[in-house]
Amino acid sequence: MSPEKLFPELLNLGAAWRVGEIDFDPDGRVLIRVEETEAFWREGRSIFAEDGAVKCYDYVGGVCWRHLNVFEHRGDIVCRLPRAPCLKTGKVYRVTPPWEGLSIAFTKAFEALAILLMREMPVCPAACLINETDTRLWRLLRAQVEHAWPCVDWSEVSIVGCDELSARKGHRYGRVFCDLVGKRVLFAVEGKDKSVWEKFVAALGEPHGHYRAITGISMDMSPGYIAGADQNIGSQARGVFDKFHVIAPVSKAVDDTRRQESRQERSARPALKGTPWLWRKNPENLTGKETAEIKELQGKPLATARAYQMRLVLQDISRLPDETSARQKMCEWCRWVKMVARKYPTLIFGKMLRAAAMIENHLEGIPAHWQSRTTKAFLEGGNSVFSAVKRAKPGASVW
Repeated sequence: MSPEKLFPELLNLGAAWRVGEIDFDPDGRVLIRVEETEAFWREGRSIFAEDGAVKCYDYVGGVCWRHLNVFEHRGDIVCRLPRAPCLKTGKVYRVTPPWEGLSIAFTKAFEALAILLMREMPVCPAACLINETDTRLWRLLRAQVEHAWPCVDWSEVSIVGCDELSARKGHRYGRVFCDLVGKRVLFAVEGKDKSVWEKFVAALGEPHGHYRAITGISMDMSPGYIAGADQNIGSQARGVFDKFHVIAPVSKAVDDTRRQESRQERSARPALKGTPWLWRKNPENLTGKETAEIKELQGKPLATARAYQMRLVLQDISRLPDETSARQKMCEWCRWVKMVARKYPTLIFGKMLRAAAMIENHLEGIPAHWQSRTTKAFLEGGNSVFSAVKRAKPGASVW
């Protein structure tokens, strides 16, 4: 089979188009020159009329589309596109060929390849791999998103996760919303005040969703998050604070306790010297030498040792199987922290006291995690992808 007969089959051109000739230019490109046939006009194969034939008005010369490689060589489709008048309005339009993608510079097959690569890696490495500029791939990606947006269905979205993301330098932040059940990003917007919730609710209604269908929101304990959710989502959505946002402030409080005790208590300074990473590990991750060292430290009257023990107890509470036991144990844990804190200066144990107060103030949302079992792990992982995008395109906004 000759190339002029093989390539129409590979390109699925049908009877309306044919391959005129195939060239190999000095730049190493395979040029596939396509032209319309008489059947195109006889059958009315265009976007201008549903029935009847359409006459050619003129041609748009030398349009080129990037196609898949032919072996290791770049493949381009070249065609003089005809223009034709609309039978209803008489306005002249350019014919849209069947191989053209959403971007005029690429074919549908090439766009499919580019999207597949950009799903697995940042845009810049994908551009290098297929020998394209990242600017053109960003335009391709935006065109695909705009085309797919009207087809999105959010009617089954019920559990939503919300997290803050650094957009750029200078304390510029944004919010990212995701569907924790469907494992997909829903919406991203710049800003960190309550107004971002209004924008999310407005965007949720466009793809056939509704904020009244949301029954749970996984978020951290920021007052702005909670106030924005209450005012814009409604009382039917229960705030869920997963165990990461409970344990993380306590872990930070342990580190702060060590730092403050080392500064203020001279007697504790030699024992705490060189131990910051020791207090950040869980017992199962300690080496034999570290286990013996931390056991010795826990035998001394150190505020850091007490704070470390509190963190381990709270982690054990987070592993309890039911909500009732978890709520009761957390209340007991908070009372324990207050009782121990009386033995030490406020500055040393202040962060741990604030962490306990935070847990007490959010006892309605923290045990809700045991009912829904939802976490923001998917969203936290997505934030690493957004950060990779920023690194791949320095100085650009992710919005």
